[in-house]
Amino acid sequence: MKLSDKEWRVLEALWTSPDGLALGEAVEALRPATGWSRNTVLTYLTRMEAKGLVTIDKTQAPHRYRAAVDREACAAQERRGLLDRVYQGSAGKLVAAFLKEEKLTAQEREELRKLLDDMEV
Repeated sequence: MKLSDKEWRVLEALWTSPDGLALGEAVEALRPATGWSRNTVLTYLTRMEAKGLVTIDKTQAPHRYRAAVDREACAAQERRGLLDRVYQGSAGKLVAAFLKEEKLTAQEREELRKLLDDMEV
């Protein structure tokens, strides 16, 4: 499953609300970043339900929309895709590229060292 940027935005809004969102709540959550109308949000939610990304609880009024996919599973898939596409599947190349461009705090360096140490056990 490959998510578009717009599908990510919708899912981000839904992931922040474990009880789901009514359509109006989803519109309000998405409007600041997207400017989408009510109809646009409804279209995305409906299409995403058809793809298995969203569930719609029609037993309640108003209907409640919930993410049908786990955030961590989606993030893992995106990471794997980036790794394969850009870094030939090499996690080392990916980390090296980020470290060349970004400065790490002392805490982040310590966490990275711990991760590397844990991998050797």
